[in-house]
Amino acid sequence: MASSGHTNFNAKLVLLGDMGAGKSSLVVRFVKGQFYEFQESTIGAAFFSSTVSVNNTTVKFEIWDTAGQERYHSLAPMYYRGAAAAIIVFDVTNTDSFERSKKWVQELQKQGNPNMVVALAGNKADLEDKRKVTAEEARLYAEENALFFMETSAKTALNVNDIFYEIAKRLPRAQPVQNPAGVTLTDGQARGTRASCCT
Repeated sequence: MASSGHTNFNAKLVLLGDMGAGKSSLVVRFVKGQFYEFQESTIGAAFFSSTVSVNNTTVKFEIWDTAGQERYHSLAPMYYRGAAAAIIVFDVTNTDSFERSKKWVQELQKQGNPNMVVALAGNKADLEDKRKVTAEEARLYAEENALFFMETSAKTALNVNDIFYEIAKRLPRAQPVQNPAGVTLTDGQARGTRASCCT
């Protein structure tokens, strides 16, 4: 039986994707509400945290923004290991960026947590005149790979908060239920909780 009280938990979230796809810009827009026309490349990874509340649950995101340069690729598992969620970001004006985002999806499918909530973000949606990847193409790919897809723009803030809120909404169902204070699970219930998987 679900507890009617408010639940708080921390969730590690990692951003993956090509250099220049706009990962850092998305995080800065979400966490600080700011956008910089020229964002310096991330070296290794940058850490942010931000809290969102959805459906009687407060989720504190511990956000790891990873570097997109190839030379940092080998460090990525260190950041996505143990992550509850990932946002794979590609640039809608760059076909190569989209193709490389598929490689991140494959890597997470092989290495990541099977209960991880994975979002695909088609960033720079404000650059409609330079678009190379259609929303339909990306949505179809996302559906085939059990991801959810949103187009975003760090510049105009389109769907930036929405993608984090959507992840927060999906998290409790995707993670093993932690024993909330004051609620006692019998051994059988606890075992069933751990074994159950999300849909």
